[in-house]
Amino acid sequence: MIVSIVVSLLKRPRTPPNALGMVDYQAADSEQIMKRLRSAAQPVEEVTFPAPLSQASWSLEDLPRTVARTLNQGSSVTSMDFHPSHQTLLLVGSNNGEITLWEVASRERLLSRPFKIWEMTTCSLPPQAAVVKDTSISINRVTWSPDGCFMGVAFTKHLVHLYAYHGPSDLRQHLEIEAHVGGVNDLAFSHPNKQLCVVTCGDDKLIKVWDLNGRKLYTFEGHEAPVYSVCPHHKENIQFIFSTAFDGKIKAWLYDNNGSRVDYDAPGHCCTTMLYSADGSRLFSCGTNKDGESFLVEWNESEGAIKRSYVGFRKKSASVVQFDTTQNHFLAVGEDNQIKFWDMDSTNIVATVDAEGGLPSLPRLRFNKEGNLLAVTTADNGFKILANADGLRSLRAMESRSFEAQRVSIESAAPKVSGASMVSTITPAVSRVDRLDRSSPVRPIALMNGVDPSARSTDKPRVLDDIPEKAKPWELTEILDPILCRVVTMPDSTDPAGKVSRLLYTNSGVGLLALGSNAIQKLWKWSRSEQNPTGKATASVVPQHWQPNSGLLMKNDVLDVNPEEAVPCIALSKNDSYVMSASGGKVSLFNMMTFKVMTTFMAPPPASTFLAFHPQDNNIIAIGMEDSTIHIYNVRTDEVKTKLKGHQKRITGLAFSHSLNILVSSGADAQICVWNTDHWDKRKSITIQMPTGKAPSGDTRVQFHSDQIRLLVFHETQLAIYDALKLERVRQALDVLHAMLLTGVPSIVYPLVVAAHPHESNQFAVGLTDGAVKVIEPAETEGKWGMMVPIENGVLNSRIGGSSSSTAAANPSTEQVPR
Repeated sequence: MIVSIVVSLLKRPRTPPNALGMVDYQAADSEQIMKRLRSAAQPVEEVTFPAPLSQASWSLEDLPRTVARTLNQGSSVTSMDFHPSHQTLLLVGSNNGEITLWEVASRERLLSRPFKIWEMTTCSLPPQAAVVKDTSISINRVTWSPDGCFMGVAFTKHLVHLYAYHGPSDLRQHLEIEAHVGGVNDLAFSHPNKQLCVVTCGDDKLIKVWDLNGRKLYTFEGHEAPVYSVCPHHKENIQFIFSTAFDGKIKAWLYDNNGSRVDYDAPGHCCTTMLYSADGSRLFSCGTNKDGESFLVEWNESEGAIKRSYVGFRKKSASVVQFDTTQNHFLAVGEDNQIKFWDMDSTNIVATVDAEGGLPSLPRLRFNKEGNLLAVTTADNGFKILANADGLRSLRAMESRSFEAQRVSIESAAPKVSGASMVSTITPAVSRVDRLDRSSPVRPIALMNGVDPSARSTDKPRVLDDIPEKAKPWELTEILDPILCRVVTMPDSTDPAGKVSRLLYTNSGVGLLALGSNAIQKLWKWSRSEQNPTGKATASVVPQHWQPNSGLLMKNDVLDVNPEEAVPCIALSKNDSYVMSASGGKVSLFNMMTFKVMTTFMAPPPASTFLAFHPQDNNIIAIGMEDSTIHIYNVRTDEVKTKLKGHQKRITGLAFSHSLNILVSSGADAQICVWNTDHWDKRKSITIQMPTGKAPSGDTRVQFHSDQIRLLVFHETQLAIYDALKLERVRQALDVLHAMLLTGVPSIVYPLVVAAHPHESNQFAVGLTDGAVKVIEPAETEGKWGMMVPIENGVLNSRIGGSSSSTAAANPSTEQVPR
């Protein structure tokens, strides 16, 4: 951690023997820095949610190694970056200064922008002269902002361009910065003081920080050679930047004017790039020195020393090797005309791939955020897209959609329809599973579980197909024949005394967690096998009811709790290491590997009714309360940072958007509130539109789409989709509950809760009144529960489903779209 690095280094009188050329600073400066940082340094007792034990958590099948696309750029590709939420959109920069946006699924070049100086009149003479003398201005870096709203481009001569991105064909010039004297070698976005900024470095040996208006906020001096790369990061409330130079020096900077806090040598004095793992917990660097030797290492941040050196480089390189990380588990390097993969926890190569040939000696590479696609440059002015099984499915699904549908999918991130003017065109027809198997007749009641799904950044955008303004209704198939679905019952789950109150998948998709009415939580895990090579949840394999050797149970505090009045709630940490839950009593924090209670807090009254982890800091928890308040609680310091007041009845839903920096809350008052997570002030609130004559009340749930902008709102009377930032309704379906309860014959056993798989859009789990938990998916290998069908004059013209013709005849084939 940068705090640990700085404080520990400033304490030491001399360079530690296992560190690489650490440089100490004067005592006066040291004391000042230590005073500033001690308060933010993590105490020993802090709950930091470490990564779970591996236990066969990966396989070679997770690596994207199959060539799925070969695309011709037309010029040598110098930099690539996938969109942060639209996983098949690839931004490409070339050696002729051109940027191109590709939809790799459909192989479409969506737009291109050649290099030119936007404002020649305001540009100084050096950039103008550079263009006149050398028209071959190349691109060193292209990158997306974390929210995908901006593109940054760093050129080999002086300039940086920022574009505002509004959709596939809508790219607008936002800002041109004359950033450095000579080349701009790297560019990255950062958030100092909760403000989106751009960090650049260049041949002039400087690092600079700019706001989005082009104002220079900081200039960092201290390198003695051109600066090669920058790596902004943050730990808790400490924002900092790592920088590396061509002479092999690495420095670290805080956002102030007090100089670098850390100064040490890269292994082999190599010119290197630094990257963090996706969860920000592990730091790596990869580079090449003047002798052509390449080094890939993991750093021990607390010591500033090398923790692990990876082996497998065979040839001396004429240039700097490129690398990337993915899934918090793999490293990939382009070298020797191939891609080499390492497991982060092992020093030896686990796999190599030549991508069917045609790669340059040092290919550039970039993973998408989900890690199921890998872009690799080719020697013939193009690039290839490698995919794993999930990536291939994603590409096929996106390819099957028209470009127009994809345009709508992206542009809907900025909805134009106000909540007051639109009542939706979503048909409230819901799948019905009359019998899942011979022993379990089920009556479906769709209840969203008490879980914050917004932390699941791996939800696939393709799961939610957007609908244009002339909307097509969503129509799901009625499944009346059990042969059309696969069902697996969780072992040891049936217990009438412990009927399921809350149900959720683990974020990795390999486990299922149920909280029972008896306050006990049960965990089921799937493992890799010949029948289940991915190790993900499936209805084809019975999972293991997982328990630690100690025999401990995860049981919530129920002291002095009336079970009839208790509102159970549960949430998982992002890396599935810890679960937080309550059943009317104190909130308990459990270790998912040992089932031990790490701590308890927030004793009633009032009781907790909903829980959500902050997406950037697992030590910060939003707790919805019975008394209608929301407590922002810091686990590390065991204190409530603030209380949010805006609802009139108990809190029934919480969802964070990490890209919008907001928390959305919902209550039993049918009200939705939006809170700014920077200062926790309320931005806006609305009461959802109720049917005529119905008072605004009833549990309301909220859940973010993977784009972190669209918000699903569920109430017993309706389903609706909102633009979360504006709180404007985009679409709505009324009388949902009525449709969900059309069951025909009453059943003894029926669902109480439903959970959707975080990655597989056609798989879900149900918790039943008899305590049983079942996972259900279509019988076909890649089957789907339903599909969109056209309408004519506002009426469905057919029902497309998997039921037999007799079944179709027994059900009305047309339905009036609600207006």
